[in-house]
Amino acid sequence: MNSNPETKKGAINAVCAYFLWGIAPIYFKLLADVSAPEILIHRIVWSFVLLLVVVIAMGNWRKVQQIINKPKTLLWLLATSIILALNWLLFIWSVNNGHILEASLGYFINPLFNVVLGMIFFAERLRKWQIVAVALALVGVLIQVISLGTIPYLGLSLAATFGIYGLMRKKVPVDSVPGLLIESAWMLPIGLLYWYLFIDSPTSNMLANLPSLNLTLIAAGIVTTAPLLFFTGAAKRLSLTTLGFFQYIGPSIMFVVAIALYDETLAFEKMLTFAFIWSALVIFSLDSLLKRQSQHKNRV
Repeated sequence: MNSNPETKKGAINAVCAYFLWGIAPIYFKLLADVSAPEILIHRIVWSFVLLLVVVIAMGNWRKVQQIINKPKTLLWLLATSIILALNWLLFIWSVNNGHILEASLGYFINPLFNVVLGMIFFAERLRKWQIVAVALALVGVLIQVISLGTIPYLGLSLAATFGIYGLMRKKVPVDSVPGLLIESAWMLPIGLLYWYLFIDSPTSNMLANLPSLNLTLIAAGIVTTAPLLFFTGAAKRLSLTTLGFFQYIGPSIMFVVAIALYDETLAFEKMLTFAFIWSALVIFSLDSLLKRQSQHKNRV
C-alpha cells in the first residue's frame, strides 16, 4: 500500500518529463543560427545556475555536501555527466540539422533498450511478448539498414546514451536535484573553458547579442532542467520496465512536430522502420498493462 503513492508520483513525473522533451525541438529551432557546441555550453551554464538556486531554495545544500564527501559517488556522477552531455549534444545537432525524425526514432527505441538494460543489470526477466517487442524493434532497424544502406547511428546513439544515463542514475544513491547540480558542476569548468578558448562566433559574446537572443539562450537552463528533474524523480520511483512504458510520449510528439511544423520528409523505408517500432511499443505496452492488472487481481 505504501508504494502506491510513490508509483503515482513516478508516473506523473514521467508524463511531465516526456511531454517537455517532446516539444523541446521547438525551442532549439529558435537557435538554429547558433552552433550545437555553443548551445550545449549555454545548457550547462544556465542549468547549473538554475539548479543552484533550486537547491538553496529547497534547503538541500546539506545533501550536496554529503555527496561531495563521498568520492565514489562523485565519480559516478562524473560518468553520468559525460554521458548526459553527449546526449545533449547529439540531440541539439539532430534538431538544428533537420534530423528530428531520426531523433524521435532513437527515443522510440529507447523504451525497449531500457527493457534490455533492466534484464541485464536488474535481473528483470523478459516475458514472451516483451521478447517479441524487442525483436520487432530490431527488425525495424534492420529494414533501414538493408533498404537505405545506412545504420541509424544518430537514433541508436541517442537511445544508448539516454538509456545508460537512466540506468546509472538509478544506481547512484542521491536525490535528483542535488545529483543534477553535481553533474552540472562537473560539466561547468570544461564548458566555460571551451567557450573561452574555442568558440568564436557572432553569438558567442552575449554583450553584443540582442536581448531577445540572450533570453532565449538563458532559457536553455529551464528547458534542460525541468524535464530532467521530472525524469530523475520518475527513475527513482519506477522500474526501468515501467519507465519505458511512458517514454513513447516524447518521441510521438517529436514525430508530429518534425512533419507538421518543420516539413521533414518521411521516406517509405523510414515509415516501415517506424511501423515496426510502433508495433513493438503497442505489444510491449499491452503486455505491461495486462501484467499489472494480473498482479492487482492477485493482491485483491
